[in-house]
Amino acid sequence: MEQQSDYLRQALELAYAHAERGGRPFGAVVVKDGKIIARAVNEIIGTNDPTAHAELLAIRAASQHLGSPRLDGCAVYASGHPCPMCMGAMRLSGIQEVAYAYSNEDGEPFGMSTAAVYADLAKPFDQQSMKIRHVPVRLDGRQDLYADWQARSLNRR
Repeated sequence: MEQQSDYLRQALELAYAHAERGGRPFGAVVVKDGKIIARAVNEIIGTNDPTAHAELLAIRAASQHLGSPRLDGCAVYASGHPCPMCMGAMRLSGIQEVAYAYSNEDGEPFGMSTAAVYADLAKPFDQQSMKIRHVPVRLDGRQDLYADWQARSLNRR
């Protein structure tokens, strides 16, 4: 537990330092085998990229460091509660552990909570605030997209 707290303190130090430079107060580290392999801060303001969250940038850096899109055996330590986008990326990359220092409740008074997004995503598609629909368009004369991809993947082996 003490080592976990150390990683969280490092994520918090990143967040504080970034906030001092005018950035949003979020930092994250990715750890594998007891070593930090990636660090990042939230770069939304500097890049005008709404996906430039600390966790996503740390995941990208860790993937580059490991030379793999799979981050099995890695853990993420974040200054704040990861948003659904970041949680989804962590799950898709194989990250098996996540810890964060500040909760959505801590961030709510400052506009730093994603609890409403989580609540909206928990609803059926037809009840969410974003219009979401499945439109099964296919290209005439083309093999099914996924079958085509699978055939090409098998040919590369």
